[in-house]
Amino acid sequence: MLLEFTDKGIYCPKADVYIDPWKPVRKALITHGHADHSRWGHQYYLSTVSAMPVIKYRLGNDINIETVTYGQIVTINGVHFSFHPAGHIIGSAQIRVEYNGEVWVVSGDYKVEDDGLSEAFEPVKCHTFITESTFGLPIYSWLPQQEIFSEINSWWKQNKEQGKVTVLSGYALGKAQRLIQGLDDSIGRIFTHGAVENVNEIIRGQGVNLKPTTRVTPEMNKGEFEGGIVIATPSARGSPWMKKFLPYSVGVASGWMRLRGARRRRSVDRGFSLSDHADWNGLNQAVEASQAERVFVTHGYTTTFSRWLNEKGIEAARIETQFEGELEEIGEGVEKDAKSEGKDTAS
Repeated sequence: MLLEFTDKGIYCPKADVYIDPWKPVRKALITHGHADHSRWGHQYYLSTVSAMPVIKYRLGNDINIETVTYGQIVTINGVHFSFHPAGHIIGSAQIRVEYNGEVWVVSGDYKVEDDGLSEAFEPVKCHTFITESTFGLPIYSWLPQQEIFSEINSWWKQNKEQGKVTVLSGYALGKAQRLIQGLDDSIGRIFTHGAVENVNEIIRGQGVNLKPTTRVTPEMNKGEFEGGIVIATPSARGSPWMKKFLPYSVGVASGWMRLRGARRRRSVDRGFSLSDHADWNGLNQAVEASQAERVFVTHGYTTTFSRWLNEKGIEAARIETQFEGELEEIGEGVEKDAKSEGKDTAS
């Protein structure tokens, strides 16, 4: 096979390179900057231009990394590689691999809805498609993001009228910036957890025009947050850091909010089904657009989605990987709900 699945990651033996490996290797092609796809310890990294700044921020400025633009072809020992927009976060890519007329595409993480911030998903035709399936069940069906942001802004406005600070959590890289861009800042000020603001500074340094935000610091007094919204990380929920915002109302923006009991288990007031991964329809749309004859399914509801594809007449198989999707956002206990929904959850 052109690509193989090894204990280090997805491997191209002809070019001697790995794609998003989870163990240290000599050459790594990286789809995007999230920790489960971009790991420390490789001798050489290749990513898109717009993914590189946050990768260097996370892994260190001294890593050996080169970049390519979307669509640029890099040839290694006769194998042609190119990166194409995945729509997941800024700089995220699908990686196309071609040798002797055979074409594979590794999706990385992706979503097909254009969020207006990330480079929009681009379908790439291939013979074999390696796709994620973080939300590979029919119950996962996202509303258009404009509707979700309308709900979030209405909730924020209501909290302000009740004298509460609004706290909304999402990943520091990707989700947080998407939330910031969707907020109606005429309601009040947007505050950020330090981990979020660190990423904001990296992204603003790339020329992205994010809405104004204010970093939360220990010196700030409670009165400064009145009527505002705080964009926090999932790990900040329930921590002593939250006390400075009392009284507050807490929400979570995650695809896992579609699960029964997810909001209750995380002890939050509101849950918003906003994900940077494709929903069930988006996964099917991407597979269909690829025109692939064979599909390998990684991380998520792999058994369910691969079985569905086989029933549709597409050769499909599940593959074990160490990619996590939005697993961090599930939280303790909610993973049980995920398993009960699909008998199979993120690996």
